[in-house]
Amino acid sequence: MASLETPICDFGWKALDFDLPGVDGNRYNLSSARGENGLLLMFICNHCPYVKVIRERIMRDAKELRQYGIGTIAIMSNDPADYPEDSFENMSRVSQEFDFPFPYVWDQTQQVAKDYGAVCTPDFFGFNSSLELQYRGRLDASRKEAAPADARRELFDAMKQVSTMGQGPRQQTPSIGCSIKWRTE
Repeated sequence: MASLETPICDFGWKALDFDLPGVDGNRYNLSSARGENGLLLMFICNHCPYVKVIRERIMRDAKELRQYGIGTIAIMSNDPADYPEDSFENMSRVSQEFDFPFPYVWDQTQQVAKDYGAVCTPDFFGFNSSLELQYRGRLDASRKEAAPADARRELFDAMKQVSTMGQGPRQQTPSIGCSIKWRTE
């Protein structure tokens, strides 16, 4: 399991549309996921220790960001062949168990992850109301272990700023996580 860092934010890069099945039986795309002031799009999975340690913080931030007009969607792009914990059935189980306050969708072909240049889980993409990229950083100082409870909420603060100003902070710390598990064909 290789640990990778995300690239720096490519400010202004436009979000690409998608059409993916959610664990709730619905299909989701950019227009159904976005909020009036922006979108937090994240690549996560079920098995990654970097995701597991921040899962509850992700849910907290997604709930609070709704108040600022930011929609949230989680995309799982890993190939579950070697990681059965990431299967669609287990995605559904995890979403229900943790009561995800956002759609959890499956990128079965991995095309969305490729289109976005996703490299790891978690990989966060924060867009403004024009769906221009403004944040590509970490949630907080957590790694494989949770940061202290009072750690600065970097992603939340950045997306709150995006909701009011349309622009993210210029200083961003890359996210780190497990590599996307690409299908070998």
